[in-house]
Amino acid sequence: MPILILRRILAAVPVVLIVITIVFALLRLTPGDPATVIAGDMASPETVSHIRTELGLDRPLYVQYGAWVADVVRGRLGNSIQSKKPVADLIAARLEPTFVLAFAAITLTVLIAVPLGALAAWYRGRWIDKFVLALSIGGFSIPAYVTGYILVLTLAIWADLFPSQGYVSPFQQPILALRHLFLPALTLSLVFVALIARVTRSSVLEILNEDFVRTARAKGASDRRILWRHALPNAAIPIVTVIGVGIAMLISGVVVTESVFNIPGIGLLTIDAILTRDYPVVQGLILFFALIFILINLLIDIVYVIVDPRIRY
Repeated sequence: MPILILRRILAAVPVVLIVITIVFALLRLTPGDPATVIAGDMASPETVSHIRTELGLDRPLYVQYGAWVADVVRGRLGNSIQSKKPVADLIAARLEPTFVLAFAAITLTVLIAVPLGALAAWYRGRWIDKFVLALSIGGFSIPAYVTGYILVLTLAIWADLFPSQGYVSPFQQPILALRHLFLPALTLSLVFVALIARVTRSSVLEILNEDFVRTARAKGASDRRILWRHALPNAAIPIVTVIGVGIAMLISGVVVTESVFNIPGIGLLTIDAILTRDYPVVQGLILFFALIFILINLLIDIVYVIVDPRIRY
C-alpha cells in the first residue's frame, strides 16, 4: 500500500506543474495589458509603467515564468495591488471561515445523504424512495444563492431562529458559531445531499442484487445487518468518489454562499479581488482552488486503497 500511495503522490506532481503554468498564462497571455486594466483608463503612462514593473511584466516571459514557479514553491504569490499585503497572507487570514463552513456542510451532507440514499434503495418504490428522487430534482434545480435567500427569509427573518449574516469562530464560542453556521452550511449541503443520496441509492441497489447478499439473506441475516454491514460497505467506492467531488465543489461553492451570508472567507476575498481588479490576488486564489482540487483527488485515491483492498492488486 505505501508504494501505491507514493505512486499517486508522484503522479500528482506533473498535474501541479501544469496548473502552475496555466495560472501563470492566465495573467500574461490574455488579451490586453493587465497593468493598463489595473491602472484604469485615465492613468498616466508613468503609472502604467510603475505597475508593470511592480508586477514584473517588463521582464522576458521565460524569466517571469521561472520567478513565478520559484515563488510558488516558496509560498510567495506576490503582493496585493490594493492592500500591498502578500497574497499568501491574505489567503491564510481567510482560511478558517471557509474551511469551517465547508467542513460543517460536508458533515451535514454525509450524515443526511448516505443513510437517506441507502434507505431509498432498500425501500425501492416506496415513499422514501420517491422523496429522494424528488429531492434530487429539486436540489439540482434551485441555485445555491436562491436557497440561501429563502432560508434567510424564512428561518432568520420570519422565524428569527438563526442569524442571517456574520461569522463566529467555533474555537472561541462554539454554541454561537453553530447558530451562525447552520444556514450557510444547510445552503451548501442541499445540492450535495441530492447528489450523494442519489448516487448512494444507485450504488446500494446494484449491490443488493449481488449473490453474497442473497446468501446472507438465505442464512437468516437481519435486514439491518444486510443493509448496513454488507450492502453499504461494498457500495463505498462510488459514494467516496462523489463525496470527494462534493468536497472540492463545496470549497469553490463557498464563493456564492459567503457573499449571501457575509462570511469573511476565501469566497468573499475572491469577489472583492475581482471587483477591484486585484490581479495578483485573483491569480493566487485560482492557484489555491486548483491545488485544493488536486489534493482532494489525491486523498480520494488513497481512501480507495483503504476502503477496497482489491485496488492494491
